[in-house]
Amino acid sequence: MASQQDPVRVVTPDGRRPGPRTPGMDRQEAFATEGTWSGFVRTEAGMVSGWHHHGDWESVIYVLTGALRMEFGPDGASAVEAGPGDFIHVPKGAVHRESNPSA
Repeated sequence: MASQQDPVRVVTPDGRRPGPRTPGMDRQEAFATEGTWSGFVRTEAGMVSGWHHHGDWESVIYVLTGALRMEFGPDGASAVEAGPGDFIHVPKGAVHRESNPSA
């Protein structure tokens, strides 16, 4: 019994679209669905984003190189740090800011 289903898709680097703009960050969107945003982000060394959230999208971040520090929680009281090979999950609506403390 066959069912209607979305096709499996591939987005190559040339197929990415410009993502949401943040100074110091190059975002390239691969997919945006009802609940997930997926793409590539390059963050300049020493950059710190403003406080923000991703609305109804949850995000998963995989760190390829360098370092990522993410502050979150009341008044930014909590933080996690990640390096190459690490994943970070950001729940939908989580207010946070990220930075690249590496050189």
